[in-house]
Amino acid sequence: MSEYNGVMMQYFHWYTEPDGTLWQQLAENASELAKAGVTGVWLPPAYKGTAGGYDVGYGVYDLFDLGEFDQKGSVRTKYGTREEYLEAIRRAQEAGIQVYADIVFNHKLGADGEEELNATPYDPENRTEPIGELQTIKAWTHFAFPGRAGKYSELEWHWWHFNAADHNAFSEEVSAVYLFEGKAFDQDVDLEKGNYDYLMGCNLDINNPDVQKELFYWGEWLLDTTGVDGFRFDAVKHVKSGFFLDWLHHLRSHAGRELFAVGEYWSGDSAALEQFIERTEGNLMLFDVALHYRFAAAGREGDAYDLSTIFDGTLVQTHPTLAVTLVSNHDSQPLQALESVVEAWFKPLAYALILLRRDGYPCVFAADYYGAHYKDHGNDGEEYEIWMESHRWLIDKFLHARRQHAYGEQHDYFDHPNCVGWTRRGDAEHPGGMAVVLSNGEAGAKHMETGAPETTYLDLTEHIAEPVVTDSAGRAEFRCNAGSVSVWVPKAH
Repeated sequence: MSEYNGVMMQYFHWYTEPDGTLWQQLAENASELAKAGVTGVWLPPAYKGTAGGYDVGYGVYDLFDLGEFDQKGSVRTKYGTREEYLEAIRRAQEAGIQVYADIVFNHKLGADGEEELNATPYDPENRTEPIGELQTIKAWTHFAFPGRAGKYSELEWHWWHFNAADHNAFSEEVSAVYLFEGKAFDQDVDLEKGNYDYLMGCNLDINNPDVQKELFYWGEWLLDTTGVDGFRFDAVKHVKSGFFLDWLHHLRSHAGRELFAVGEYWSGDSAALEQFIERTEGNLMLFDVALHYRFAAAGREGDAYDLSTIFDGTLVQTHPTLAVTLVSNHDSQPLQALESVVEAWFKPLAYALILLRRDGYPCVFAADYYGAHYKDHGNDGEEYEIWMESHRWLIDKFLHARRQHAYGEQHDYFDHPNCVGWTRRGDAEHPGGMAVVLSNGEAGAKHMETGAPETTYLDLTEHIAEPVVTDSAGRAEFRCNAGSVSVWVPKAH
């Protein structure tokens, strides 16, 4: 059987309903997703956050509470209980889907008590610039986890387990990042704001031996408890990059098996991504943020955008085996902090560009697949109602085409600013391959070679009804409608 490159789904979005049913939904939908062609699911952080049953999961409070203890106002997390989480993982894996856990090693929030310590205030916009002298501050840095009462781990976290915070009860009107006495910002991080070690809350001192020991132990505990197949690391540009390499080596050794890993380095700066890849020795894939930004620009600019350049400067172009390609995610969706919207008309084209090509590990976003409806306040303070359209019908078509036809050599026809295409020549088990053509302007056509002479092709998207027949050399003119995509596959006999 020819190798089939899988497809990941981000099985949540920022505004997933906080009703505690997500784990149950996955258990129920796993078989259906597997049949559609999904081979891996990235699940949201499963541990208790500072907002309890309402926390998306990135406001990390207790890594050991997977919805088991009465903490932060609830036993369950936003997504359900520990038992439901474990059952969802089991059901997904039984269906043939790998499960990736979302891991946040950057910060903690929602401490149980305040502590006094000495710290130096730094400019939040330039963490190389002190804006005051060493002084005594009072910060929320004591994590006692009283609801868990020492189960699984007896470690309580104190100020010395962190290196910085942005709150001082003695001087609440001052905006500063307080670097704790005896600590330093890590240098092995992104250089935005001078040094981007600090992001939010209590910033973990990843060099502290107790912190390292606890995170290594927690990783073992998580693997032994859940049996997940890999990890999505949050905010990697804010954490000492070498730590991920050490942690992964330790966990892979503990598990005795390969573990998938992808990092969220949210930056369009290719040099920064190159440095991270070098530092982690290619052990982590990275999300192709530059490609996402290109999709967003293409959607905004319409036919003024040069489609022939859409992969220029992207990770999938320079490191095809390390790129997780995506159209949207929870951070980029409307009304979020990193809002970067790919227009609805362009999403089918974008999904064709990640799902039907040879390179990259594509990630389908739940809100693009199922749709989403929510309300939130924008930066202007006004409340907005958002409707995100479901593209499931077409994405399922693309998934089918990927599974049945996306094999063999790839030939690109990126020779026009508004109409591009490519063919896959297929292999012995998947003869005929396929042809894809898309346009961001008027209806378009591409004269392309499939390697399959005198073969009838049908448009899987049903956008164009008339079939296409290749000539004796396997060539034909494949068409698409204006602002659309067509996927041409051999007619079944």
